[in-house]
Amino acid sequence: MSGHEQDKTIVTPWDAHNQQLVAQVHPADWNNPKPASRYNLVVIGAGTAGLVCAAGAAGMGAKVALIERHLLGGDCLNVGCVPSKAVIRAARAAAVVRDAGEFGVRVPAGVTMDFGQAMERMRRLRASIAPHDSVQRFSDLGVDVFIGEGRFVDAHTIEVADQRLAFNKAVIATGARAAAPSIEGLDAVSYLTNETVFSLTELPRRMGVIGASPIGCEMAQSFARFGSEVLLVETTHGILPREDPDASGIVLESMQKDGVKLLCCGKQLKLAKAADGKVRLTVESHAKGYDELVDQLLVAVGRAPNVENLGLDAAGVAFTKKGVQVNDRLQTTQPNIYAAGDICSPYQFTHAADFMARIVIRNALFFGRAGAGALTIPWCTYTEPEIAHVGLYDKQAQEQGIEIDTFTRELSEVDRAILEGRTRGLARVHVRKGTDKIVGATIVASNAGDLISEITLAMTNNLGLKHIANTIHPYPTQAEVIRQLGDAYNRTRLTPFAKSLASRLMAWRR
Repeated sequence: MSGHEQDKTIVTPWDAHNQQLVAQVHPADWNNPKPASRYNLVVIGAGTAGLVCAAGAAGMGAKVALIERHLLGGDCLNVGCVPSKAVIRAARAAAVVRDAGEFGVRVPAGVTMDFGQAMERMRRLRASIAPHDSVQRFSDLGVDVFIGEGRFVDAHTIEVADQRLAFNKAVIATGARAAAPSIEGLDAVSYLTNETVFSLTELPRRMGVIGASPIGCEMAQSFARFGSEVLLVETTHGILPREDPDASGIVLESMQKDGVKLLCCGKQLKLAKAADGKVRLTVESHAKGYDELVDQLLVAVGRAPNVENLGLDAAGVAFTKKGVQVNDRLQTTQPNIYAAGDICSPYQFTHAADFMARIVIRNALFFGRAGAGALTIPWCTYTEPEIAHVGLYDKQAQEQGIEIDTFTRELSEVDRAILEGRTRGLARVHVRKGTDKIVGATIVASNAGDLISEITLAMTNNLGLKHIANTIHPYPTQAEVIRQLGDAYNRTRLTPFAKSLASRLMAWRR
């Protein structure tokens, strides 16, 4: 099967929107260029990390080759950030209409969801974004784009489509993929992953989701809002086990309000084929047994790095089942070969891959000494409400022996949140004990992903809560909750002794 034919099986249905997408990111009529005699940089993988490396290096005057075996844009454009956020937005619209009565808006006929139209909108918008990651755009930037399997021949040569590319430096940016966990019966049933769930055109009446990970929670809530009966299975207690328990608890309440049924602390999970293409799911949750039939099953746990068939041994690049090994400067064990993005990072986010790629450009091409460990990386789970986090959790601070003070502000104390009817949420900041130096923060709010950037900016530039307290925020906004955290810190500076002095001064000046 040719790469183009394989892409048709990945991007379905093969409608006008998906045809437009593939025409941009894996055109059937593309002819690989004649290789240059030698490249400053060869990039394998055209996801976020690879695209940023290629565009940035070419913009600096480097001769660059970019190799991609499937679809330029990688997971983010094709099966990740872009389609998921379009689906989440449609589900949020359904929930807004459902809850409109709270604001005096009457919807007599109730909510009718056209799932097919929502998914068609997603495909249309994804195709409209695709030109940013297209073969033609990168070719126009001066990058030699090669479609095919790239494999190292040695530490200075890569082979692709029967052509050899000599390089001074190379970057491995092949990312990661969904991996099947060890579940009894999984290999005997049909199931969806984040790579295939966006190909659905019909809403499943009953949907099972395995794994209360970010993608598991986002999709469980979205499909419940669309009208599916959703069962969410998680081996640990609650959801989003990595997050602050107070924060994940707020999100769980919201998901349950939307109709998601959580089967947590799941044990003895088994899957089996059932009639009419259904899947039988049996599991024990909190000492109670469940035997359920679902129309579709989404497996949202497990990722595997794409290290196969790259010739890494021939290049002298060490790797494990967790990915390519790199040092803080993102060099592999072969010093002229670097890696960036999900292939080597514990932070599998588009924005992390972006900034790792910038480090590679500086270090590989301009004698830089930038370190990935210095990056302050926030992240967000796009449930309703969203959870955003940056830096350390309190548990991590304890494990690292860092003494902290914690300041928390509930959204129920923020005027704009009250007026919006979105009072279930919080902002929580951890600072080094006795100082205003921020070491971590969690925000739970409808737009937490936007709000966390103010904290990230402060941490990146070593600005403490005092600086945030001194920054005027518009009233009324939800962002005011962050300024209130600064005020909370300032109040701790008013010790009994300082207050006594101030009282004496005021008495003297009367």
